[in-house]
Amino acid sequence: MAVLEYSGSKKAGVRREGLPLADVVRQIDWILLLAVGGVVATGLWAIEGITRHDVAFNAHYYLYRQAVYAGAGAVGLIVAALVDPDLYRRSWRWIFGGTIAAIVLVYLQGQAVRGSKRWVDLGFFKLQPSEFGKLLFVVALAGFIAERGRRVQEANTLLTTIGLAAIPIGLVFLQPDIGTALVYMAALVAVLFVAGTRWTHLALSGAVTLVGIVGILWLLPAVGVHVLKPYQQDRLTGFTHPTSDPAGSTYNINQSIVAVAAGQFHGRGPEGSTQTNLNFLPEHATDFVFASYSEQRGFVGGSLLLGLYLLIVWRGLRIVTVARDLFSAVVAGGIVFALLFQIFVNVGMTMGIAPITGIPLPFVSVGGSSMIANLCAMGVLLAIHARGRGARVSRRR
Repeated sequence: MAVLEYSGSKKAGVRREGLPLADVVRQIDWILLLAVGGVVATGLWAIEGITRHDVAFNAHYYLYRQAVYAGAGAVGLIVAALVDPDLYRRSWRWIFGGTIAAIVLVYLQGQAVRGSKRWVDLGFFKLQPSEFGKLLFVVALAGFIAERGRRVQEANTLLTTIGLAAIPIGLVFLQPDIGTALVYMAALVAVLFVAGTRWTHLALSGAVTLVGIVGILWLLPAVGVHVLKPYQQDRLTGFTHPTSDPAGSTYNINQSIVAVAAGQFHGRGPEGSTQTNLNFLPEHATDFVFASYSEQRGFVGGSLLLGLYLLIVWRGLRIVTVARDLFSAVVAGGIVFALLFQIFVNVGMTMGIAPITGIPLPFVSVGGSSMIANLCAMGVLLAIHARGRGARVSRRR
């Protein structure tokens, strides 16, 4: 039995009548939409101040570029909000296959940057398939689970779901991109939980995962087999011993902590932020964007941004409960938890409470793939809400 009751039919193969466009617009979660708009606007405001000294004679280079990405993402959000999620359920095999093909394309055509192959250069745009994969991964797994309906609690369904998930997780991990692989794993946990997987099965899966992590971090290195790259090992070592090498492997995290603390209550402002402007803090527009933003805008600015994130997460969790069917609820749960995981890890690593993994801060870190993919995910959430609310209204008539 699933953990939630859904507003529509629970049968996995039922084809539903499409909701009229006017009804979709009326049932849009406007609070979620405004919260997303607020985060994007705050992110552009942050980038304007953080990157104004990064490109000589063009203080607004990154701001304009990020605004273009936000515009493209807004188009994706609108399209995703208008598409009935049932289309994804019926097409989950194509979605899964396309996700795998796109990630494999990185190995064939991708450019290596700092030892990692994550991007495909399209000329006008550097595409990072694994960012879009965060959404497509959830949609595909939800479609697989929805097909099995009441068999979701069977061990065979659990093992098959994990086996399917292991393919993109493994491919992303080998790029190597451990941060994105962790996001996929977090989304998998949410998918299984919302689908109603037995607690005993979840606990056993967690124990096996823990054994695997221990093996990768300690047992295999002890016998001379190193799964992680040297810089990844340094990041983990630096997390547990942040003062061990302040001029080397732990330089970034120490400078990040200094930047966050320097912001105090009101922040130093764009011109007074020495950690950012003098480039003491590397990757201040991507991995450590929250640290630079906190230095410039202080506790007040940081609270504003985190408050908007909290509003998005709250509305997203609410959408899980109003979803019309199992598929929609699982997709919503996976999207929201993956987003929450990224926010926690990115913000946490800037303050030394999470290891450095390279996970971008959603809607804020400079990058087109992340911005567009996250806005499309919000569009899917809006579509799920509109159809769920529409199903409830229809039953009352």
